[in-house]
Amino acid sequence: MQLQHNKTISAYHKIMRLPKPQHPLISIVKFEDIKHLPGAEAMSLVNEFYSIGLKRNFDAKMKYGQQEYDFDEGMTFMAPGQVLRIEVEKDKELNHSGWMLLIHPEFLWHTPLANTIKKYEYFSYSVNEALHLSEKEETSVQNIIQSIEQEYHVNIDQFSQSLIIAQLEVLLTYAQRFYNRQFITRKVTNHQILDRLEKILAECFKNDNLSKNGLPTVSFLAESLHLSPTYFSGLLKSLTGQSPQQHLHDKLIEKAKEKLSTTGLSVSEIAYQLGFEHPQ
Repeated sequence: MQLQHNKTISAYHKIMRLPKPQHPLISIVKFEDIKHLPGAEAMSLVNEFYSIGLKRNFDAKMKYGQQEYDFDEGMTFMAPGQVLRIEVEKDKELNHSGWMLLIHPEFLWHTPLANTIKKYEYFSYSVNEALHLSEKEETSVQNIIQSIEQEYHVNIDQFSQSLIIAQLEVLLTYAQRFYNRQFITRKVTNHQILDRLEKILAECFKNDNLSKNGLPTVSFLAESLHLSPTYFSGLLKSLTGQSPQQHLHDKLIEKAKEKLSTTGLSVSEIAYQLGFEHPQ
């Protein structure tokens, strides 16, 4: 398996056999210009810059973390240092389309976005948790990208960075809005996830499982549901108004009340059974 570590955007352009970027710290790549993976049927990419992409007709397999899946289209966000594995059939020409915006962290230096970009949790969502846009939403996104691209292709001056950063902030805010919409509109799938969560929690709270294993972590619950922890947190917040921690604590208090009212166990015994560190 080939591992490609790209510290710069120029290095990414070179490995993908693309022309040199016009700016060393920001670039817009057209997916139709990438026809083959370089020298291998499978490769893992680690990029030290942000990438925002809108893919269509992507007919390869991708692996993010430990989850493997087929990925057709959608808008994805990746932070620096994340690992993405891509597999294609031998000698197969890629026919995907769309675009990818690459932003090196140094481009954001000395701007408020250098810190605020970290608040957007979707940069740590798995790629299979892509943002699926309506036609109207995609038009809004495309207009922003065209504005960034237009500024990218003109001569760099003292206003270039500020104008691109302003457009990027609008893009990220729209993405936040569209993800919230996606949580709401995918009601059937999301409520199926909620049903599975309740079954997992019921098993965790069964008998003396809590005293043996302790309270389940958010990472454990997310992994059991085949979701990234941040996507799971956002989804649960949208469905219930609670964070995973709040949801867990409510379940724990509910179970404690049940035991206090239906058993002759002491407070200390109940605390032990439910994994509390202190009876108080």
